[in-house]
Amino acid sequence: MCGRYCLSKRKQLIEEYFETANEVGWEPRYNIAPSQNVGIIRQDPSRPRREFSQVRWGLIPYWAKEASIGHKMINARSETVADKPAFREAFKNRRCLIPADGFYEWARTGKAKQPFDFGMQDGSLFAFAGIWDRWEDGSGNPVETCSILTTTPNSLLAAVHDRMPVILEREDYELWLDPGFRDVEHCRRC
Repeated sequence: MCGRYCLSKRKQLIEEYFETANEVGWEPRYNIAPSQNVGIIRQDPSRPRREFSQVRWGLIPYWAKEASIGHKMINARSETVADKPAFREAFKNRRCLIPADGFYEWARTGKAKQPFDFGMQDGSLFAFAGIWDRWEDGSGNPVETCSILTTTPNSLLAAVHDRMPVILEREDYELWLDPGFRDVEHCRRC
């Protein structure tokens, strides 16, 4: 599971690394929590251009009756994302990158929890595999939201937690974002 992460780099570094050119405001943050606005990178479906946008963390499917469902949908299991009704459509059509430079997991020791901070050795940026959706509230106002895909942990995290975010390789960004790419089985393996 991924319940907190950080994106402490300046907006200009994020835009350079992910090759975006938007003028969205972003301030470095060290403790990003569910239900907060987070930065995502998505592909413009009408042209080959990446957009850096802010959406709320906690996916609300477009068909949901209540926004509160988003509190339960901060993460989507990569093994079942293509099959679950809440995530299926977004996984097929609205994939995104969620930039980060670290994330936190907590290990239980009796009743206490010990936080651990994970990131790249050199402190560089990376991206979680994400999905996003657009929901309308009762007044017709659009609310864009996202979820982070999770998977079984690698050997580094296995002793701390039984899940971890899916971290995409940089060479997989283009394919993950491609709105025309529909091979969901291949996407599960990215």
